[in-house]
Amino acid sequence: MEKTKKIKLFIGVFYIFVVSLFLYFLFSKFSLQEVTSYEFIKNNRDYFYKLKQTNLFLLGFIFIIFATFWVFAAGFGTPLALIAGFIFGKWFGLLFAAIGMTLGATCLYIFSNYFLKDIVRKKFLNRFKNLEEKFKKSEFIYLVVYRFVGGIPFQIQNVLPCMFDVKIYNYFWATLIGMMPSLFLVISIGSGLEKIIDQNLKAPSMIDLITSPSIYIPLIAFFALLTTTIFFRKIFYKN
Repeated sequence: MEKTKKIKLFIGVFYIFVVSLFLYFLFSKFSLQEVTSYEFIKNNRDYFYKLKQTNLFLLGFIFIIFATFWVFAAGFGTPLALIAGFIFGKWFGLLFAAIGMTLGATCLYIFSNYFLKDIVRKKFLNRFKNLEEKFKKSEFIYLVVYRFVGGIPFQIQNVLPCMFDVKIYNYFWATLIGMMPSLFLVISIGSGLEKIIDQNLKAPSMIDLITSPSIYIPLIAFFALLTTTIFFRKIFYKN
């Protein structure tokens, strides 16, 4: 019991430390008013665009490291995908975000497998007992489907497989493949926002954003994918 409390405390402190460090460096250079202004967003879009042109893979490497630590610290995946699309565009954004998020999720899985397995089993085994047999039948295939259909918060989704003793190799590749469709669509939205900001000196209206093909096409595709995954989710999690 004492060990469990220490682990929970460590995770909480680590997460707070990462977020606080990021916010410290951000707000030590900029005020809240600057950060939330359209001019700030546009100027930084121009800065990252120039940086990308000269140091694409260095910037990508830094993003992968950040994404790995962020996901390991139980951070949300969607903001990372939007930022990746905004900075790197669709394809490089997908490459860097997929690698970083998969590495972070795998590190969190390994950590949970060694230190948090009993906690995870106690909290979630009864609820997801039906998945145990599915994972035994075909660990890799069902893990890909599990990642694809979602329906569970990203942070919890990363640690649940430790209940079923999934091999690290299968976990890594199934996570990478299973996340690709939804990840690509979110990254496409981020890339679309970057294009709109590039083409507008003043902040575009919500109507301008929604009616832009670079936004509404991936949005429609995202909701179509969401509808599809909801259908398969009912089958996959069915007892």
